[in-house]
Amino acid sequence: MKGKFGRSIALVAASSLLAVGMAGIASASPDGGKGSSSTQALAANVLQMRDDLTKVAYAGNVGATRADLDRLSPVLADIAAGKRYTIQTDTQQLAGLAKGRADESTRLLADPKATPRQLPPLPLPPIPDLPGPLKIVSDLLKALLGAVTGILGGLLGAVPVPPLPVPPLPVPGS
Repeated sequence: MKGKFGRSIALVAASSLLAVGMAGIASASPDGGKGSSSTQALAANVLQMRDDLTKVAYAGNVGATRADLDRLSPVLADIAAGKRYTIQTDTQQLAGLAKGRADESTRLLADPKATPRQLPPLPLPPIPDLPGPLKIVSDLLKALLGAVTGILGGLLGAVPVPPLPVPPLPVPGS
């Protein structure tokens, strides 16, 4: 009798442990972030910053581009540190690379005679070159915009990332 009672308790305990373990596995999201409201708010904020940066950069506004880079850089540092938001490691690494491009762009815009550092290439979606006054940082900003779009993909998970709001550029020779 004692053996049956002991086995019943062991079965209930094992079932409870299994149920708790499976609930933990089910709630873990392999697609990115934990989906918390702070991560969603971060994604909305980063999307707005990316779109603002794109608009002023393609308008050729150097001052506004520098200001937007100054606002974006600390946010990218927070994402790269992984302390405030629960996101995937590859998104954190991409944020670190993006921050490097933002900082280098800011440095070059502050002193256009400065020598650009050679940064490793990032896989980029096709993004058109920037206009005249920002030509010196065109590749850096294109890499930054591509990286921020990738970060948004990591933050948003299954939600599609809106495309860059690049204005129609004049076709050369027309």
